[in-house]
Amino acid sequence: MKRMQWKMWIVWSFLLSSMAFGQVKLGYVDSQRVLSSYPPALEAQKKLETENNQWAQELQKMQEEIKSKQERLEQQSLLLSEAKKRESAQEIQNLLLKAQQFQNEKWGEEGEFFKRRAELLKPVFDKINAVIAQLGDDGGYDFIFDTQAGVLLYAQPKYDLTDEVLSRLEKETGTSGTKKTTTP
Repeated sequence: MKRMQWKMWIVWSFLLSSMAFGQVKLGYVDSQRVLSSYPPALEAQKKLETENNQWAQELQKMQEEIKSKQERLEQQSLLLSEAKKRESAQEIQNLLLKAQQFQNEKWGEEGEFFKRRAELLKPVFDKINAVIAQLGDDGGYDFIFDTQAGVLLYAQPKYDLTDEVLSRLEKETGTSGTKKTTTP
């Protein structure tokens, strides 16, 4: 932790000293706006949402089956032998475990949702990062910040590069469905 603070202090010291001599050119990008405006990102998010909804429906069916079997067991508990009750309870327990395992496989820490998200969005992020790097080179920027990372406390709107990133992405993909808005 202290090592990270030390590194940040060195970076900020360098940045501030360079700024004092007018040698640093800064810019920022609103990555959330880029992702919500860039058609390939929207397509990837839509595809992920569709798959996620299918998994949610599967889980809901499992939960409905469990509920149905629990209700049936409660209704018939007086008529069933102890062995049949235990058998039905064990079947319900197995279904509960199966539903929990399904939920972990899809939405757990290393679940399919997060793997699929990374798989679908990696080409999008690679493209956006390449455009930002090219913009940095072309524009002579020393630093370009992401407003969504939480490190930007103040910036003049004239340094917002989001529209330029979107414009370059549009040119490269031949799309024009993005909205250009200025952020305060």
